[in-house]
Amino acid sequence: MDLTHRLISRRKVVLAALLGASVAATASAPDNKTDLFGVDIRGSGPDVLLLPGLASSPDVWSALAGPLSARHRVHLIDIAGFAGRAPIADATPLASSLAEALAAYIARNGLSKPAVVGHSLGGEVGLMLAARHPASVGRLVIVDALPFYSLLFSPAATVETATPGARAMRDAWLAATDQQLDAMQDAGAARLATSAESRAAIARWGRASDRRTVAQAAYELAITDLRPELPKITAPTTVVYAHHPSYGPVEQVDGLFSAAYQGLGDARLVRIDDSRHFVMLDQAAAFNEAVEKALR
Repeated sequence: MDLTHRLISRRKVVLAALLGASVAATASAPDNKTDLFGVDIRGSGPDVLLLPGLASSPDVWSALAGPLSARHRVHLIDIAGFAGRAPIADATPLASSLAEALAAYIARNGLSKPAVVGHSLGGEVGLMLAARHPASVGRLVIVDALPFYSLLFSPAATVETATPGARAMRDAWLAATDQQLDAMQDAGAARLATSAESRAAIARWGRASDRRTVAQAAYELAITDLRPELPKITAPTTVVYAHHPSYGPVEQVDGLFSAAYQGLGDARLVRIDDSRHFVMLDQAAAFNEAVEKALR
């Protein structure tokens, strides 16, 4: 299988598995965007915000939050509509709304240039926050996320070429039965993490997520190109990304991430091998070490 087919497969697996996990019925939702996220604060010291990915719980950071809170004040962000937290009536567009809400949270609470660590969709939120509010972010750690997610489909992708496929996938997930989505999620979860325990957790969070929130957010993720905004980021940035043998040759995956972050010339790229999309679950020790180094 060539690189293009591997990347297409990886993109489809991540989107399909995460969307497929979201089989909960849409709940009655408040419409106040101050309810866009909740926060669990632990520890003391320099502030660090931890942003989960699509349909994920803050528990995704369990292996990191403990040791990190020994020297930092950790803000675990719990996103509306994900993993059992009630959705809000209008969370569109989710990522940019979250970025603005987090900037307001930082200002309102007098946080001085907190570090921001974001996985997947949370990584896109982190990029938006750091680009649009550069004075608000001290350090930035992006975890297995690209500034334009559809580059995983094609290195030549544009917003225009990505939109029809993204729209079709969103609409298909919204129309599918819970049983269909559940079966597809179970098949896809194996490619999001390496251990049975981690796959079960991912499935559990997804099933507790709001279907419409996640489907729309995945669509937005696929059609948002943040590469033009990268030069606006002033925070020292580390990009941690996964490599698994099924992704193709290491050199080509390295090249994909290097090219995607070309506009952020000072970014430090850290590859963690033998890991799938949920790097923090698959290789917790190596991941924690990479984050600790990025925050020094």
